[in-house]
Amino acid sequence: MRIRHTTSAMALALMVLGAPAWADMEAAKAFLDAEIGDLSALSRADQEAELQWFIDAAKPLAGMEIKVVSETIATHDYESKVLAPAFTAITGIKVTHDLIGEGDVVEKLQTQMQSGENIYDAYINDSDLIGTHWRYQQARNLSDWMEGEGKPVTNPGLDLADFIGTKFTTGPDGKLYQLPDQQFANLYWFRYDWFNDQKTKDDFKAKYGYDLGVPLNWSAYEDIAEFFTGRDMTYAGGPASVYGNMDYGKKDPSLGWRYTDAWMSMAGMGDVGEPNGLPVDEWGIRVNEKSQPVGSCTARGGSTNDAAAVYAITKAIEWLQKFSPPAAMGMTFSEAGSVPAQGDVAQQMFWYTVFTADMVKPGTAVMNADGTPKWRMAPSPHGAYWQNGQKVGYQDAGSWTLMKSTPVDRAQAAWLYAQFVTSKTVDVKKSQVGLTFIRESTINHESFTKRAPELGGLVEFYRSPARLQWSPTGTNIPDYPKLAQLWWQNIGDAMSGEKSPQEALDGLCAEQEKVLARLEKAGVQGDLGPKLNEEQDPQYWLDQPGAPVAKLDNEKPAAETIPYDELIKSWQQG
Repeated sequence: MRIRHTTSAMALALMVLGAPAWADMEAAKAFLDAEIGDLSALSRADQEAELQWFIDAAKPLAGMEIKVVSETIATHDYESKVLAPAFTAITGIKVTHDLIGEGDVVEKLQTQMQSGENIYDAYINDSDLIGTHWRYQQARNLSDWMEGEGKPVTNPGLDLADFIGTKFTTGPDGKLYQLPDQQFANLYWFRYDWFNDQKTKDDFKAKYGYDLGVPLNWSAYEDIAEFFTGRDMTYAGGPASVYGNMDYGKKDPSLGWRYTDAWMSMAGMGDVGEPNGLPVDEWGIRVNEKSQPVGSCTARGGSTNDAAAVYAITKAIEWLQKFSPPAAMGMTFSEAGSVPAQGDVAQQMFWYTVFTADMVKPGTAVMNADGTPKWRMAPSPHGAYWQNGQKVGYQDAGSWTLMKSTPVDRAQAAWLYAQFVTSKTVDVKKSQVGLTFIRESTINHESFTKRAPELGGLVEFYRSPARLQWSPTGTNIPDYPKLAQLWWQNIGDAMSGEKSPQEALDGLCAEQEKVLARLEKAGVQGDLGPKLNEEQDPQYWLDQPGAPVAKLDNEKPAAETIPYDELIKSWQQG
């Protein structure tokens, strides 16, 4: 099922030029005819009714110009180039939707928080910041906003219950702080065609003594990476030499996300607990019974520098050096995401489904002529320190955030736009373009039932109860912008060889505690802010149940794999 944009940004811009002081249903109908068609969860009559509500609600704000910002991914590119001009044509509110790097989005948001200057009227930023927004109270609480100043511009058809990620954007106080716009998970990616090739399976079993399949643990992943690296796959339609792993290692903000986005918990760092380890999460930060952060280093009960964390970083570096394309060490998140589509990578443990759109482009080396993929996605394997009940993977929702420093009328206009691009009218089409699901009604739309065979397991994952086990950064993190930058800087030192993994993580946890101490001293987060434990001999904490943990005698237990088709059945059973 090929999805095309039937309306160009140019055509929509022309609609804008002809728009009156406030637009009417002619622009709305033109948009529905040209762009949406039957790719909507709503009937045509209900689509028109929803857009009529937007037209009416926008009348007091017509002629206003607003600016919003998001990171650069396919979903937001579609919003910026197609949906923003359409919204302007339909409502008369002119939207400039800027696309910048994710790290830059966080930086702009942080600047607005610190200065109080209204840089953007709305941000699409990750739900990873929920702990920050809940504690600082500088983002508008949307639950109260929709009942107060935002009520006249809140769509009666918004249907919050239809969103699958609102638990990620709800604080411990039960209030909604952000509205999901796009959602993605980190999953294992592999060449299904190669794994099912008989010669490949026979050769693998002869060498390792067990069946080639989806790896359930890092031991199997490592064996598979070793097996494929340098292997001639021309007999199975591949290149003369392939790689068994793909990752990235450039000292860049995106390097930190690689590890805070559940790599550490998949290795087994942190405590048991869903959606995040409790009391120690996947950043290694411990909280007390009041959700106050109390430490990051093992001396204060944290696990950012314990044996499981060191193992996680050590394995990442080893696999990058031994089994990955040479250029991978110098790549960022965005540069590395589409590399497996080039056709010389056998597997990737930790692949963002946000790149699915790049993987399904016709004519690429990983697509069959009939439009089906040569690859599949599955849950990522877990490391030697992982225990049943620990976090199994990362899932995030890039979400609309309204800052209190934005004037009310500008926030109202931005809120209208945010609801438009997440509305039932447009969400199915937007999801067909970007493949970042946010609504149940979209996931279950018949167009995705038809397209599922082309998407390598993505639809099956999002329709299964299993997706509920993947989660973003939780509320333990009191200041995401300040703490996140410490990760890439310190882990970058380990990647470059400037420091050992242990030295880098010792430095990271110490710097995290400096930030926590400053927040505690400043008292800016009140009773929700950090309250650091006194330092003790780390052995005290290592002797306690749960995290932090001591080094295992054997960090490579017996390898385990599972046939992909059997795994899909387990997904469907939850």
